[in-house]
Amino acid sequence: MSQVRTRFAPSPTGYLHLGGLRTALYTYLLARKNNGVFILRIEDTDQERYVEGAVEEREVPGAIQLIYDSLRAAGLTYDEGPDVGGDYGPYIQTQRKHLYLPHAMQLVESGHAYPCFCTKEELEQRRQAAVARGETFKYDKHCLGIPKDEAKQRMASGEPYVIRQNVPLEGHAGFDDLLYGRIEVECATLDDNVLIKADGLPTYNFANVIDDHLMGITHVTRGTEYLSSAPKYNLLYEAFGWTPPTYVHLPVVMKDATRKLSKRYGDPSFEDLLAMGFLKDAIINFIALLGWSPGTDREFFTLDELVEAFDTKGLNKSPAIFNMEKLVWFNTEYIRKLEPERYLELVRPWFDQALSGTQMDYERLAQLMQGRTEVFNRVPDMVRFLKDMPEYELDLYVNKKQKSSIESSLDALRFMLPVLEGIEPWQESVIHESIMEAIAAAERKNGPVLWPLRIAISGQLSTPGGAIEIAYLLGKQETLRRVRAAIERLANAAQ
Repeated sequence: MSQVRTRFAPSPTGYLHLGGLRTALYTYLLARKNNGVFILRIEDTDQERYVEGAVEEREVPGAIQLIYDSLRAAGLTYDEGPDVGGDYGPYIQTQRKHLYLPHAMQLVESGHAYPCFCTKEELEQRRQAAVARGETFKYDKHCLGIPKDEAKQRMASGEPYVIRQNVPLEGHAGFDDLLYGRIEVECATLDDNVLIKADGLPTYNFANVIDDHLMGITHVTRGTEYLSSAPKYNLLYEAFGWTPPTYVHLPVVMKDATRKLSKRYGDPSFEDLLAMGFLKDAIINFIALLGWSPGTDREFFTLDELVEAFDTKGLNKSPAIFNMEKLVWFNTEYIRKLEPERYLELVRPWFDQALSGTQMDYERLAQLMQGRTEVFNRVPDMVRFLKDMPEYELDLYVNKKQKSSIESSLDALRFMLPVLEGIEPWQESVIHESIMEAIAAAERKNGPVLWPLRIAISGQLSTPGGAIEIAYLLGKQETLRRVRAAIERLANAAQ
């Protein structure tokens, strides 16, 4: 068997959507599993879709560069590509323009293609006529009958033209797919698609066939939206006398049972997820399992472990449903497994977002937060109370489990205030010892004291750490200020 060569061939239309990321991942895994070559090729011949600077009103530093950065951020290192070189370049389609027309003319000479001079207006008239007859429009080979000499003369004179594939009117066209098996269609149902457009650039359908052959691609991994086009691709391979690659068509990634995952509808891209604070490893692990199973109940894989486990037999024919809750769960588990130092490094910018200007002990806060962090962009809202005391309802003091009421909370805080005032130095261990000794000496229970204290200094039901940890993080003066303010509010309410 020849060396496996796979390619990921995106159009530079903006941020890498999750379906594209999954295709890139599976393509990468297939290559690495077989000690093969993973290639990046940029398919930019569709100028209407090409975006250099912006996508959907979002500024992008360059769409092609974004593809490079996204793949590297995902850990999907390619062996050949526009920015790394290789023996089969150029790896950007518009830089390969000189290759396509000669191949198209070769097909014209062999009778497998022909120039078409029909104008857009003429084609539209025929399309409307077909619709009026209740028929699906298909090009009628109008220009096929033009004598070759006449066609060459019209082309040489500068008359606009395209080159169309001459699909047989009889017989079948088909291909073999690793996932779906043998697929065949009647040639009579296929259209004579354009191979070379009027601007001289190839269509996607033609360019990818030429490029895949010239680059020695052995396996093509792509979405099921190309299933209907694949028979026409194989007719081209047959016309040239080339061996087609092995195909793997992947089911789409769905938002839900009815809608495809799409950036157009606000679904996140890979870059969006990274910006939100999802870990790259968690995203890749999650994406790998969207349509592929290792054949076991195992859920957690590093990229190297995915390479080892990957087998196309584990691919699923059914569309995969993108479940954000599942991704959050994966991310939470990955965050919990981080080394504390790495977690602190990653969370620090999110702490800064909420706590800039404070003298907060980030290391201690990180210890309290790591087990509670699901996604990093949720961290600022979870810790913002440490800088700015939120407004809160006094009902928070009422807790049946802790047997806490407005009146008992007021009593507890009045009891705690002198204890807190007397604590020196303001260290967590000293705070803990002083508070617990005072509670024990007064023969009080912990809950009815610590619950109102935590509410008084945090203003919220859920916090990273309890009253003692929060008091330490706030510092003595801020803790006392908040307790005194709470006593005043409770006293006014109790009157």
